[in-house]
Amino acid sequence: MASSTYLQRRGQLEDYFDRTAVEAWKRLTSDAPIGRIRATVRAGREQMRNTLLGWLPEDLHGKRLLDAGCGTGALAVEAARRGAHVVAVDLSPTLTTLARERGPRDFNAGKLEFLVGDMLDPALGRFDHIVAMDSLIHYRASDTVRALAGLAARTDASLLFTFAPSTPLLAAMHALGRLFPRGNRAPAIAPIGVDTLQRLLKVEAGLEAWRSARSVRIASGFYTSQAMELVRA
Repeated sequence: MASSTYLQRRGQLEDYFDRTAVEAWKRLTSDAPIGRIRATVRAGREQMRNTLLGWLPEDLHGKRLLDAGCGTGALAVEAARRGAHVVAVDLSPTLTTLARERGPRDFNAGKLEFLVGDMLDPALGRFDHIVAMDSLIHYRASDTVRALAGLAARTDASLLFTFAPSTPLLAAMHALGRLFPRGNRAPAIAPIGVDTLQRLLKVEAGLEAWRSARSVRIASGFYTSQAMELVRA
């Protein structure tokens, strides 16, 4: 069962992504001209998306993949093009609608479903791979690890996720980001130290059969995020 702090944060994120900053995210996730700072975020997100896609099999025919926190759907579309049956879920009805509008209609053997809801909903089913790109970075460490355990319970091969690494530079950038108008910035992220995360993963019930594999940090201007791969031990 999700904790009260997870549910509270989920509500804040839904409000932000579905109401407060929809137009900003539409531009950020398109090829529309944007300012220099947001351009670094766009570039960082693209690099992170390509990294996570690179950790997935090139041939995904016959595989089910959950894009947990799909946003406007770029990663989900690419996975479907590789032949996967992709379930892409997001809290924001507005962004999910935009993803449907932007997405291709034909993936040959692949399939893509965009749904509104919580990535932890067991009704979404089982998957071969789950990808959670920048969808857990706003939750505190204990809620993040508990969410990963919930996702792992429905995953057969790999679980790819990102977190905000705790670094002095990232802390400074977040402090500077608070100077932007509230409507243009997301709820604060919750940085996690790598050692702290590894320790929590090792003791979390439900993750005993999993181990961390690849990990890489991507820093691009105002974007800093670290990807980690969990695989069955």
